[in-house]
Amino acid sequence: MSPDKKSQMMKPLTAANKLGIYLPAAPEEFRNGPVSRTELDELRANPPQWLTELRRTGPFPRDIVARKLGVSNSGLARAGVSDSLTADEIAAYLADPPEWLVRERESYAAVRAEEDRAQAKQAERRAATNRPPKGY
Repeated sequence: MSPDKKSQMMKPLTAANKLGIYLPAAPEEFRNGPVSRTELDELRANPPQWLTELRRTGPFPRDIVARKLGVSNSGLARAGVSDSLTADEIAAYLADPPEWLVRERESYAAVRAEEDRAQAKQAERRAATNRPPKGY
C-alpha cells in the first residue's frame, strides 16, 4: 500500500465481530470510533488486557454463546436467552442444563447429522458422475 493511501476503516461493530467480542462490553474508546485494518491487526497480534479479559470471561456475543452451548442462534432465541452471557453463566448452563438446552442440543445435533448426510450423498453423486464409463 502506498503511503498516501488511507487505511480501510470499519465500524466498531464490524471490528467487534471480527474479534469475537460483545461490543457493549468493550471500552468506550473502542465503541465510539472507527477502527482501521492496521488497528484490528494490532489488536489480534497483541491483544490489550481488556480484550484478553473479554475473550476469557465474556460477556460473549450470541453466536459464540450458541457455539459454546452447542445450540443454534435460533435455539437461543426460542429459549429467550439474552443477547450475551458470561463464561460463568455458560458454565452454569452446562453444569445443570435446563430442559430447553437439552431439547435444543438434541435438535441441533439432528439438524447437523442431516446436513452431514446430505453432503455425503451429494459428494457420492459427484463422484459417480466423474467416473469413466464401464468398458474403458
